[in-house]
Amino acid sequence: MNDDPPLLSVEDLRVHFNADGAVLKAVDGVSFEIRPGETLALVGESGSGKSSLARALVGLNPIAAGRARLFGEPITGISRQALRRHRRALQLIFQDPHASLNPRFTIAQTLAEPLLLHGKASRKDVDAKVCELLAQVGLDAELRSRYPHEFSGGQRQRISIARALAVEPKLLLCDEVTSALDVSIQAQILELLRSVQQRLGLAYLFITHDLGVVRYIAHRVAVMYVGQIVELRETESLFESPAHPYTKALLASIPRLSASGQERRPLSGEVPSLARPPSGCRFHPRCPEAFERCPREQPDLYPVEHGSSRCFLNE
Repeated sequence: MNDDPPLLSVEDLRVHFNADGAVLKAVDGVSFEIRPGETLALVGESGSGKSSLARALVGLNPIAAGRARLFGEPITGISRQALRRHRRALQLIFQDPHASLNPRFTIAQTLAEPLLLHGKASRKDVDAKVCELLAQVGLDAELRSRYPHEFSGGQRQRISIARALAVEPKLLLCDEVTSALDVSIQAQILELLRSVQQRLGLAYLFITHDLGVVRYIAHRVAVMYVGQIVELRETESLFESPAHPYTKALLASIPRLSASGQERRPLSGEVPSLARPPSGCRFHPRCPEAFERCPREQPDLYPVEHGSSRCFLNE
């Protein structure tokens, strides 16, 4: 376990939205820490609040309550101008690189913009720095005069990573960065992220609904369900002995090969509405291990081996 002071510390963070008179509690009391050089995977089904959390950390979603600190300094409850000073250290990479890259900019212009804006290169040496960034993500410098539509999805994601690296960040928020890619390309992007992390000492918050990639890239895993973290463990402990019934169900739903072909046990039921979460334990309507206490009381995060779990069975 990394004993360095936290790079990012999130305490009781809440992100709420108003929709048709209802309050959607997308993130409802989430706490975690990420240390330098560490990868924390944030996993869960669509609608669990993962992306809302990431966008809140970079100021794209409103924060209803709680706080986050970067290098011990607050990045919530501060002005946009103050937050901008922290943006170099904290960069968000989006799921869809086609939508996040300006179609009117060449790749050289896309990468030059953050370099010049944040003073990482002068006009004289910006082209050399652009070439260096492309090399870091495995792309030929001769491609820099092309436009985003001339690249494949995997190449566009490499360009997005290069753009994030341009400002020399300490933490990358990777929001479903492989989910729109073919499986073989996913593996290449994951390997690129690992090599960049080892070379530059970056930390990652790696957001995904795909547990298949988590074991490969993450040091720890936070499992999110209906706006709350229900299990937070070191990766190997979580995969070898999941503590929360939701985590067990997610792991059981990973496709596996057997002698008869591919087998999968899908998780039954639907994710509840963020506007009307169930009473008590939020997973109890879908939980095969629920008992009479679960609908009445909301469990705390209880200590388990190498982490914690929000389940009365772990009390």
